[in-house]
This record gives sequence, C-alpha cells and structure tokens, in this order.
Amino acid sequence: MTNPFIIPSVVTLNAGLAQRHFPLARGLELQKSFAQLFSRHFGRLQTGQDFEARSILVTGLSGSGKTAEVSEVLKKFNESSVVLPGGQTARFANCVLEAKGSWKDLGKTTLKALGYPISDKTRRTQFEIWELVIAQAKLRGVVGIHYDEAQHIMRSKSETEVLGVLDAFKTLMKSHDWPLMLILSGVPELADYVQREPQLDRLMTRITFGEIDLESTPERPAADYEVLNEIVGSYAISAGIEVDAGLLTGDFLHRLATAGAFRWGLVIEIVVDAIANAVTRTSGILDRSDFVATWCEKTQMNELATPFTHDSYASVFRKDKPFRAAIGA
Repeated sequence: MTNPFIIPSVVTLNAGLAQRHFPLARGLELQKSFAQLFSRHFGRLQTGQDFEARSILVTGLSGSGKTAEVSEVLKKFNESSVVLPGGQTARFANCVLEAKGSWKDLGKTTLKALGYPISDKTRRTQFEIWELVIAQAKLRGVVGIHYDEAQHIMRSKSETEVLGVLDAFKTLMKSHDWPLMLILSGVPELADYVQREPQLDRLMTRITFGEIDLESTPERPAADYEVLNEIVGSYAISAGIEVDAGLLTGDFLHRLATAGAFRWGLVIEIVVDAIANAVTRTSGILDRSDFVATWCEKTQMNELATPFTHDSYASVFRKDKPFRAAIGA
C-alpha cells in the first residue's frame, strides 16, 4: 500500500542530491586555509610544547552557503583519518549555537557535540565543564570545534557577557593541555563581535563569502554566469533529467541569481526544489515552469509576479530581502 505522504521520485532525488556538493571556488579557498592552519597545528602538537591554536572566521549573508561549505571541508578532514602524535584519529566536532543560554550552557552543548553524555541538570561549575571539554577533546582526538551561527550566543547580551563569550573562545585556543582550533561561522555581524577581543581577533583567519557577481566589464567577463549554468546542468544530470534550452540563456541565469538574492546557497536550494518539481512530471525536462512553481510554492505569489516571469524583476526583487518583492516589503 502506498503512503500518501511519500512521493518516491522526490525521495530518491533528495537522497541522491544530499550526497552532492557543488565545488565552488570559495570552498577550495576555505580548504586551503584550513589545511594551512591544521598543518601548523599538527606540527606544534608533535613538539609537545605549549602553543596557541589559530582559527578561522567564516562570514556571509544568511543563505550564502557557509554551513554547507564548512561541513564539506570538515567531512573530508574527518574522513582523511589523520593520526595524531598521541595515537588518536583527528577529527573536528560541530556545534550549532542558539541565542538562549549562558556560556555554561554552551559548554554543555559542546560536550554533547563531543559525544559526552552530560545532564542538563548537572551541578558542575562553568570551570569544571570547560575543563571536561578540554579533557574529552584530547581523549577523543578532537582537534577543533566548528561553532555554526556563532553570533547567536552574543546577540541581546550585555557588553560584559559578550566579552565573556569571546574570552572563553580565546581560552579554548590557548589551553596549555590541548589547544583547540575553532571555526566560527555566521552572518557579517559576527566579525564585529570578534573584533571586540583583540587577542582573539589576531588569531583569526578571515574568509568572507560574497555575492554572486554578474557584473561584467570589457576587461573581465562575468564568470559567475558560467558557474550558474554548471550548477543547473550538473544537478539536472544527477537527477537524470534534461535541461530546456531556455534555461541556458543569460536572461534566465540572471533571473535565477535574482531569485536567490545573489546568494549561492539560496540559488542551489531553488535549483534543487525546481528539479524536484520537474521529476514529478512526465516530460523528463527541467524548464522555466518548474522554477516558477518552486517560487510560488515558497512565497504564495502569483505566477506572473515571480523573478522568472516579471518584466521588471531586477527592480522588484531586492538582494536584501530574499523571497520578497520590494513592493510588498
């Protein structure tokens, strides 16, 4: 008996695409920076002497694809099975931050990310929790922690509370027993927070995920058109469907970038959702109507008022307000 809540073709599509990562140039930049810093870290561990860990600050607008890029690099790193001087297999842990909670709560969340079962009702002090974090990280070969959406724990906090959080990040990196590399990722305001702690600030390598650039000059053509074309084509091929010729034009690709607020992560989400619409039809061809349907499903707008159909789409849909028309903002 079939389940009315399961569309087999969409399940199969998403199971396959979930394993797929499009290789953007910024991902290679991130991996190169990570390799540089980890190699330094690995060499310092071999000496057995005290040192300060270096870390990475990744910032970009919401929907720019920060989490996906960092997760891909760390997935590759964890799979590379680097053997540390103490015999442990090196790995990076991942921790998503929320606005609520104290630095002590963050410590408990970090321990859970390390795989240590700590009760939310624990009576351990903040100091004891962070001593346990260091001990567990060393025992388990965790050389670093990725704190995603790191700005959340500092929002709506007093200056003293913010500085306390930043000082704690710094303390993890300066631990005499087991210094930890950090990757802090979040929206641009995160960089402003980090600058409030000079010592933490100097230990950071910054990577900024910019917007899709479709501006061209006689000296420099807009290479991102080609990348957008490759994204549409490669994801469609992965799904086993063809691409309508109308999607291979500069006009459509500019409309696609506009729909995604010129953010790579949002554009890829739109492409995947449009392909999901296409596979439920019988034609086996991805065309403009699939993108229109995707937009309307997400925003409830009329199909004549989408970035893929509106004559004045470039002025109606603004970069700073994804999935909203300026006239209705």
